[in-house]
Amino acid sequence: MILNAFPHPTFGRRGVLTRLEDTIIFSLIERAQFAQNPRIYQRGAFSELMALGFQGSWLEWFLKETETFHAKARRYTSPDEYAFTSDLPAPVLPPLKFPKILYPNTVNANSSILSFYIRTIVPRITRRATIALAASKRAQGITGDEEFEDDGNYGSAATIDVEVLQSISKRVHYGRKNASRAALEGLITKPEVEKRLLQRLHKKAATYAQDFATDGEIKRDANGNAEITSKIDVDGVVDLYESFIIPITKEVEVDYLLQRLEGLSEDDIEKLKQKKL
Repeated sequence: MILNAFPHPTFGRRGVLTRLEDTIIFSLIERAQFAQNPRIYQRGAFSELMALGFQGSWLEWFLKETETFHAKARRYTSPDEYAFTSDLPAPVLPPLKFPKILYPNTVNANSSILSFYIRTIVPRITRRATIALAASKRAQGITGDEEFEDDGNYGSAATIDVEVLQSISKRVHYGRKNASRAALEGLITKPEVEKRLLQRLHKKAATYAQDFATDGEIKRDANGNAEITSKIDVDGVVDLYESFIIPITKEVEVDYLLQRLEGLSEDDIEKLKQKKL
């Protein structure tokens, strides 16, 4: 019998958020190794999918197929997991019994996450790979529009896209995890906390993007300086958090808070306000 479907407190909320940071950074580094491949985000771009009766994009098809399997394995019965696809099958296994830590919630930011990822994140983090691809194609006599963006690695790119999207979604929606009175009082942003988060992300991304020698040490040039690599746009990773993940997490928290406040009296709400003055 499974008594608790959530991690041990030692690996609680802070630990989950930290691991998600690592997952997002590593996944973005992997995605940055491929060109943008905009075709996989365009609906109707693959006749093969049209022949199957699927009208969406290659990435949407990947999400649907992946999440269909995950749904059967009861992934989306967890209160901190949200699918990008609707009309998924029921789980094959009986649902786990999760402790009641969240009030009923209908907030789902996945449509915004998907749109921002395709339009903003992918073009930025794949810029270097796309430029390198263009140079390679020009060397082969391929010029003009055909030299840019498309390296044909549709399956590999979409596989990583799904991993990034699911990780960002979990990170954003995890902001509702604590439904206690203390958590509700603490939803107001603390700029110093955000500043430390962004500094940590920059350091992590810069470290993970470096090449390591076989002995585990960072590769260095003849002068002993760390070799500069171009695995990932480090500032782009930080900007993802600063411009999108942090703001939309706040929106999700506030929307959830508004639903949560429906169960409080005006006196309770006023007391919460006074404690923040």
